[in-house]
Amino acid sequence: MEKSRKSAAGDTSKLAALSPFELKDELIKAAGGSAVERPANLAMLNAGRGNPNFLATIPRHGFWQLGLFAMRESERSFAYMPEGVGGFPKRDGLSERFELFVRENKGTPGIDFLAGAVSYVRDQLGLSANDFLYEMCEGILASNYPVPDRMLKLSEIIVGQYLRREMIGKHPFVGEFDLFAVEGGTAAMTYIFNTMRENRLIKPGDRIALGMPIFTPYIEIPRLNDYELDVVNLNATVENNWQYSNEELDKLRDPTVKAFFLVNPSNPSSVKVSDDSLRYIADIVKERPDLILLTDDVYGTFADDFVSLFALAPHNTILVYSYSKYFGATGWRLGAIATHRDNVLDRLLAELPQDVKKVMHHRYESITTEPDQLKFIDRLVADSRTVALNHTAGLSTPQQVQMVLFSLFSLMDTPDAYKNALKRLIRNRKKALYDEIGISFEDTDPNQVDYYAVLDLEYLAERAYGREFVEWLLKNTAPTELLFRLAREARVVLLPGRGFGTMHPSGRVSLANLNESDYRQIGKAVRHMLSEHVDRYNSETGNTLDRNKTL
Repeated sequence: MEKSRKSAAGDTSKLAALSPFELKDELIKAAGGSAVERPANLAMLNAGRGNPNFLATIPRHGFWQLGLFAMRESERSFAYMPEGVGGFPKRDGLSERFELFVRENKGTPGIDFLAGAVSYVRDQLGLSANDFLYEMCEGILASNYPVPDRMLKLSEIIVGQYLRREMIGKHPFVGEFDLFAVEGGTAAMTYIFNTMRENRLIKPGDRIALGMPIFTPYIEIPRLNDYELDVVNLNATVENNWQYSNEELDKLRDPTVKAFFLVNPSNPSSVKVSDDSLRYIADIVKERPDLILLTDDVYGTFADDFVSLFALAPHNTILVYSYSKYFGATGWRLGAIATHRDNVLDRLLAELPQDVKKVMHHRYESITTEPDQLKFIDRLVADSRTVALNHTAGLSTPQQVQMVLFSLFSLMDTPDAYKNALKRLIRNRKKALYDEIGISFEDTDPNQVDYYAVLDLEYLAERAYGREFVEWLLKNTAPTELLFRLAREARVVLLPGRGFGTMHPSGRVSLANLNESDYRQIGKAVRHMLSEHVDRYNSETGNTLDRNKTL
């Protein structure tokens, strides 16, 4: 038995260098599933990836009904041709024809939402209902290139209002910000890193800071030979409720640190940065006005009273937001990048040495007569299509339409009914998981978001059984071995917390993608495995730890 344990540990140790998301595929295989197909065998519980099993239905119904209306508008042109040829929608009388469409389809799912959305755009945002309907119809028909390429005109205004509500809230915010609609948060990351490099805002050997733990690609991208950045970690710890101490944040005072990248609320610990820490960072920025901040706030909409770092330090912060998790829309690939119109990036571009400016001038001169004045966010757009294809840049227009409908759904939901329902859903799942593991469920931390749960083995085991047991456990088991045991023996798939930069061996449980009964099964499996280790420890050391003790 001892030999087989060592053999298993040796086999799994070879996988330690893999990204958690690649290791997930190996864990799925160990659990008897397929890495390339969704498992048909429901006995396998895959809590590894954060793809939610819930989604927003009302704005989707609205999308399909809008598509039917747009098709009717298209077929008004070339009606004399029987071959199925349509045309662009007509602006004149569009609002009146939409009202007729609504009356004809009263009671159909999505119709009331669409009618309300048009009313909200007209009455609350002060925009032309006719112009809005035209942009939506042309967009959903996908009959034209995205114009403007950065984002459709009214779509940018509406999504901007949504981000103001969800990311800024009641916090004072002076000025306007620009948006670039992108293919989800992953595209945002790719574009930002690339444009910062192309414009010499970061170069090999430069130092950046990462708020750890963090979404794995933020750790992996700086290491690539494309960037070769020197990374300073700012560590939030489980002992400190996953918050950054002031001593960690003080690392940002180092003038050699050019940028700080943060996921807030964090992934995998799923805790939002405290108000005190946000203010502390904002105060550091006042001392270091050249510091570039990036905050990835995809989970912000699951938090209570969320305020983004973008609200407190808008001139220095790039905001990244994705619609994927909150609306259950990972397959849509919907995201946005926001920058204040008065921002440090444009100022740093203006301060580049003349020889670098000359190179940048040449890079962008084919798309503008004033390449030196091109804003950072517009360089993102151009670089996303290798500059030469700038004229075909932009997120597909049907994607932008769905993004707008998601935004309006949230803006119109003034009592936050949808948001509160999702919070109840994931927090009930967390309670089910914790109850079965034997972790006391204390939901008193206002910064907890609970999209994920991090099962920190070292922290929980020390709290329950003491440091001596922890030292024995770490000596006798590799972190990935525990994950593979869960996969092989209990058919439970979790992701390794170490891959996200956690300090201790841990497993990330997504609370979004399974049902409550499944989390109870996962909790039982984790508890059973831990109890086995306690029994083995007692047998080998002569101690008498209680295997059923609450963690």
